Amino acid sequence: MTIDAVAGDRRTRSPDRPWQLTGRLGRPVALAGLALVIAACGNSAGSGRTGRAKPAASGSTAKVSITLTARGCAPKPAKVQAGPVDFTVTNSSAGAVSEAELRSKDLAHILGEQENLTPGLSGGFSLTAAPGTYTVRCPGAAKERWTFTVTGKATGPDWQSVPALAAAVQGYGSYVRHNVAALVSHTQTFCTAIKSGRLTPAKVRYPQARVYYERIEPVAEIWGSLDSQIDGRWENPVTVAAQFMGFHKLEQLMWQDHTLTGAATVCAGLVGHEQQLQTLVDQAQYNPLEMASGATDLINEAATSKITGEEERYANTDLVVFKANVDAAMEVVRLLTPHLRASDPSLISLIDRRDKAVSSLLATYRASPGYDSTGYVEYTTVHASQRRALSTAVNALAEALSQMSRRVS
Repeated sequence: MTIDAVAGDRRTRSPDRPWQLTGRLGRPVALAGLALVIAACGNSAGSGRTGRAKPAASGSTAKVSITLTARGCAPKPAKVQAGPVDFTVTNSSAGAVSEAELRSKDLAHILGEQENLTPGLSGGFSLTAAPGTYTVRCPGAAKERWTFTVTGKATGPDWQSVPALAAAVQGYGSYVRHNVAALVSHTQTFCTAIKSGRLTPAKVRYPQARVYYERIEPVAEIWGSLDSQIDGRWENPVTVAAQFMGFHKLEQLMWQDHTLTGAATVCAGLVGHEQQLQTLVDQAQYNPLEMASGATDLINEAATSKITGEEERYANTDLVVFKANVDAAMEVVRLLTPHLRASDPSLISLIDRRDKAVSSLLATYRASPGYDSTGYVEYTTVHASQRRALSTAVNALAEALSQMSRRVS
């Protein structure tokens, strides 16, 4: 993470490049000559005021309001000084406009965004901005693009001078490399079962391989199209049948179509893309802010979109995914704990309590050997009320995790 370029969300991807950063909702980013590092993100309510604000003084946070209308989404003010910036996005009455994006000037990269705002709702995102010219975009409006300018000098934390943070970053790099190596190895074993024509063993090995991707997903997503090639879901973001490949195409073949016909070719392509990812990960560098925000974003996604069962819609192995996401986020917490223990020990206690609450709920769905030998029940047996309880607990964990960013900046 801290990269020359950064990918957007699952709908907008840039070409594969040896990048080093991103997150998910309101992504953390750092571009060469365009350093943007996310501090926090979410759907907190905002006032949506559109009065002209003054540029932020050094060390203070600039406030920018974006009101979504049928006409557009002019940022107010349209110019701030470099440093922390809070964006409040409000939809007053725009039925056809539901999101605002902060993009690089060339529109190639999404740097922060707020989605899914129907009339009457508000939200926002926050980031630390370096000098440069950016574009605020609101798809569907009469005028979709608005210029946003950051002046002054670049600011940012010198985390390398803090031994505990430097050690955490080094440890996270090792963690990512280990999990990508395991991803490649277990996927090769999965593919061996597929090539042998044995459907049942192949189904067992599918989640055993995919779990490693779920542990490094915030990092894996930064390499543009590789994320869709390895883990793209049908219709989100893949909408062209010929481009549907990777884990979820194999999942569809095995559980929906009950066949391995054509699966060996798809699996070989999957291994190839994972090996590309492995090469890129070996070049990656990270920073504490990206670690903290990536962990938060991963848990946020688990609590919202993954809780519906969309991701593993054919295999129904969602509980394995949830556990992998929680494990990945808590690994970041473990690595940052020496620093957090000194700066905010109460936060460590809060995260620990909420992690135990999630783990306790997940434990109620443990089974031996479990559905397709996953160690858990089939997700279709988890009723709506139980999913809501799980979502509530995971959301609470995400809220606690979100507080890490301010302690590592």
